[in-house]
Amino acid sequence: MEDTAEVRRIVEGLGLPGIIDVHTHFMPKNVMDKVWQYFDSAGPLTGRPWPITYRADEQQRLATLRSFGVLAFTSLIYPHKPDMAEWLNQWAARFAADTPDCLPTATFFPEPGAARYVATAIDRGARVFKAHVQVGGYDPTDALLDDVWGVLAESGTPVVTHCGSGPTPGTHTGPDPIRAVLARHPRLRLIVAHMGGPEYTDFLDIAAAHDGVYLDTTMAFTPFMERTMPFPTNEYPRLRDLGHRILWGSDFPNIPYTYTEAMRAVSALPGVDDGWLRGVFHHNAAAVFGTPEQD
Repeated sequence: MEDTAEVRRIVEGLGLPGIIDVHTHFMPKNVMDKVWQYFDSAGPLTGRPWPITYRADEQQRLATLRSFGVLAFTSLIYPHKPDMAEWLNQWAARFAADTPDCLPTATFFPEPGAARYVATAIDRGARVFKAHVQVGGYDPTDALLDDVWGVLAESGTPVVTHCGSGPTPGTHTGPDPIRAVLARHPRLRLIVAHMGGPEYTDFLDIAAAHDGVYLDTTMAFTPFMERTMPFPTNEYPRLRDLGHRILWGSDFPNIPYTYTEAMRAVSALPGVDDGWLRGVFHHNAAAVFGTPEQD
């Protein structure tokens, strides 16, 4: 496939062994089907038509990622109601056990017992969590999450967090709730999804102020996102300076364009060099997760 060949050319041109993608979705089939139905209906959280480029069965999606040279990836799952997170974690643990290149992933929801099942997931090998503030519709400062953030901070387990207000604002999205969480749990390791868009500047500020905060590139800089949530041109110098805190994320398979287009958008950012790109596409995530490919 042309898409595969182009991704490989980018990776090989940078002298990388492959890609680490911190923002990919694998879910139980019934859940993924519902997610795709939501995108197909252009639901209110998407705000516009959103065709799924890589709609295929699970094994084909895995084969596609591997054909791109993706060495490690996540199975980001997220609940939208109580009594859902724990069984999603059980599914994700089985998926990771059967899929060695998947970073074992887990999630949580503000509910009694959340700290318990988060600790259990970590004990069983979870290496990354997903917190979707927009879809979950919850306040990150909810008292039911205080012990959850504490467990995650103590363990140093990264949390990919959709907390920016794109593509449409949620009741509790935006930088202020995250600032409040970090004030209480300064050791927390957060990976802010979508570069925190559209509040890019605020989340760059947060990353600059907290050593444990990273940003992932998911959907940012692509023509699709630039049309409605353009990255501020005056922040390009700081984006380059914070290059060691930027991680590659794609949102595969739920993207309305090709994987190549997303990689090209990042590669074409003003002023970035090959060293910056090597960090974003591989080295930075390898350092965060301690994957064996980091050398």
